[in-house]
Amino acid sequence: MKYLSYWHDTAPRFAGAADGPVDGHYDVAVIGGGFTGLGAARQLAKAGARVIVLEAETVGFGASGRNGGHLNNGLAHSYVAAKAELGKERAIALYKALDASIDTLETIIAEEGIDCNFRRAGKLKLASKPRHFEGLARNFEAVHAEVDPDTALLSASDLKDEIGSPFHGAMLSKKSAMMHMGRYVVGLAEAATRSGATIVEKATVTDHRRTDGRHLLTTPKGAVTAGQILVATGAYTTANFGYFRRRIIPVGSFIVATRPLTDAEVTATMPGNRTCVNSMNIGNYWRLAPDNRLIFGGRARFSATSDQRSDAKSGAILRDSLGQIFPQLAKVEIDYCWGGLVDMTQDRFPRAGYHDGVWYAMGYSGHGAQLSTHLGMTIADAILGRPDNNPLRDLDWPAVPGHFGKPWFLPLVGLYYRVLDRIR
Repeated sequence: MKYLSYWHDTAPRFAGAADGPVDGHYDVAVIGGGFTGLGAARQLAKAGARVIVLEAETVGFGASGRNGGHLNNGLAHSYVAAKAELGKERAIALYKALDASIDTLETIIAEEGIDCNFRRAGKLKLASKPRHFEGLARNFEAVHAEVDPDTALLSASDLKDEIGSPFHGAMLSKKSAMMHMGRYVVGLAEAATRSGATIVEKATVTDHRRTDGRHLLTTPKGAVTAGQILVATGAYTTANFGYFRRRIIPVGSFIVATRPLTDAEVTATMPGNRTCVNSMNIGNYWRLAPDNRLIFGGRARFSATSDQRSDAKSGAILRDSLGQIFPQLAKVEIDYCWGGLVDMTQDRFPRAGYHDGVWYAMGYSGHGAQLSTHLGMTIADAILGRPDNNPLRDLDWPAVPGHFGKPWFLPLVGLYYRVLDRIR
């Protein structure tokens, strides 16, 4: 078993990072070389801006290369709940932004010729319990009538041709897609550099100061100044951007990938070949990889640590969950086990905008693979003075009480959700 991301291990290495020391002045400095930062950098550079991307590790090192490979349209939680919390107008705008984000990915992949196995697969939100189907049905009725007619409600019998495990029905979101995340992020980085952006790896921003109307950013490779900066670091945000650290809760998300399944195993397990997520609070999500591995993940443990020891503990839990959902794969070999940090917000809605001289986009709460490129481009347009289409503009973002960067309260949150899953 390899304790590393399948997406990282099966993608080419990005070879376009700049060599030598970091110096000079830029129109925009982007902090973070994931989907958000690279999408913004490409957009800015195509408009003629002088832009630099400062990445602490390598492009796609964080959540962009450590996710489950889903590109799911719609909201992370129910549309009905989002209307109640955000109001109907903003809930619809955010839902449509997620729809548009898949279109954006499809367009970029075609324009830049990125070989990343993009496919409109559709997503199944599966009811694990009978009462969960009732909630899915209520949400479906509102979504289908008000914002997304490309949806369907499937009964338990409808699922026999979709998935080789019993569930109590599902909501199908037909616009959802999937792709190879590692190949996409490398392709996006190459596209950004072709457009004129400079990308520097192993360049953690260790200090940020504002002087004479400019931002001064210090890294181990030197320092740069910039007229504008965009923070696109999510759960990997450093302490020198404390405003965001107090509002982002880093939560571990853990994933395993099986050996490639045989044709017979695919037919018995995932004949519909869609992205899937179940309806438990501590739930699981899964899909087939391009080489027919089952990629299976979830919040196996409520931890903010992702290293080999932590990933191995979580992998054992995921292996057990996989066997419970798919008994036919209970003894299948696991080839990959990895984890990463997800940037959660307290209300699970993402945030993007401008605060105290700093642009930002983050807080995707496990739904960022599809939205992040699009939102990065949206903020880039705002920086360029173009029409502001940010669906999250001016959305209040209070700090999490008692949180200053290390989420000490995660075990309590995990206990709460485990109790909910038992009684609901």
